[in-house]
Amino acid sequence: MLAAHLPEIILKNLTSYGPLAAFQVRSFRFQWPGDLLASWAFEMETLILGWYILVESGSVLLLTLFGSLNFLGTLLAPMFGAAGDQLGRRIMMCSMRAFLAFLAAVIMVLGLLDSLNLGLVFVVVIFGGLVRPSDIVMRNSLIGDTMPAGRLANALGLSRTTMDSARIVGALTGAGLFSVLGIGYAYVVVTAFYLISFAFTFGVSAARPAPAAAGAPKLSQWTEFKDGLNVVRTTPVLLAIMLLAFLINMTAFPISHGLMPYVAREIFAVDENGLGQLVAGFATGALTGSIFMAIAGARGHPGRMSLFGVLGWYICLAVFIQFETKNAGFAALMIMGVSHSIGMISMSVLLLDATESRYRGRVMGVRMLAVYGLPIGLMASGVLIEWIGFKATASIYITTGIVLTLFIGYRWRAAFWR
Repeated sequence: MLAAHLPEIILKNLTSYGPLAAFQVRSFRFQWPGDLLASWAFEMETLILGWYILVESGSVLLLTLFGSLNFLGTLLAPMFGAAGDQLGRRIMMCSMRAFLAFLAAVIMVLGLLDSLNLGLVFVVVIFGGLVRPSDIVMRNSLIGDTMPAGRLANALGLSRTTMDSARIVGALTGAGLFSVLGIGYAYVVVTAFYLISFAFTFGVSAARPAPAAAGAPKLSQWTEFKDGLNVVRTTPVLLAIMLLAFLINMTAFPISHGLMPYVAREIFAVDENGLGQLVAGFATGALTGSIFMAIAGARGHPGRMSLFGVLGWYICLAVFIQFETKNAGFAALMIMGVSHSIGMISMSVLLLDATESRYRGRVMGVRMLAVYGLPIGLMASGVLIEWIGFKATASIYITTGIVLTLFIGYRWRAAFWR
């Protein structure tokens, strides 16, 4: 009798107490596959268009410009976050994913008609870059709204697997389809992913965040944005996380993400398939870290784990830039991915746990402003690489990152170490 019910018992324990506990929440059962497909589409687009721009132009400056434009919308993220606080996350997520599907369809049609060029690609990238950063804001805010506190780390770990698996599946699929079928047919798959993600998003919770006190005047989005900034400024743990997030976006992400097409082509001398494999190596490690956090994150110390994860990321970067072969780089990227996930998920746990529901969208929007460190770091790296070379540029970024991470950890040690 026990053997007959064993699968049911195992599944119940996994969903009630184990790594799948977050799936007991109905909204998350729809959100997770919707986020997964949207993330796959994001990563396919980043790899396909990044390689297309590098090959068509041969310019690392245009490549870094492309990477920067993908995060153009970080400036609008607080406004999107405030709109989510007012209108609800589901309305905002559905609207954004429908718009991204339309932009992907434009690239698809132009590619199939052989009418695509660099100018048109950059126009689409600009419009997409206005929206994509805020998708992450809505995802994490929705998790904070719908998830009990005891399952928050588990839910964020599982949510992070959507992005990490995307860097594996999206990178390999995007590179393979692009090299075999061309950009038009590759974008057929990208568009389909966006549309299916849009359909899943209809199933997430329509509940709105807790309203302000009764009789309180309705605030403009600008006023709500300023309220979000004030909450961050007056809450030590939030301020520390924002500064750390800006730092790693400016000094770590450009090397491990934005410059990867350049590293693949110029340092390791591989094609778009080799690039896909390198990206998948980092993502495999990141997925491992996400699964670890989904299982053990709630029992850890997110403040300390965020610092250790970020420092481990920089150390792995210092090792990575010494290699000149793809296989050695692949191994370093896998280990780097583990540290990356542990650091980023721990930071998100701290952020959501320290923020009231009615401020969550605004605070997450301010958090997205920290991502603007990435385009700043990318554009600066493009200039520095042409001046002093890749290894010297990366060394400057890594040294700066380690020194300032240690300073932030010491300055706000009470927030990180409690």
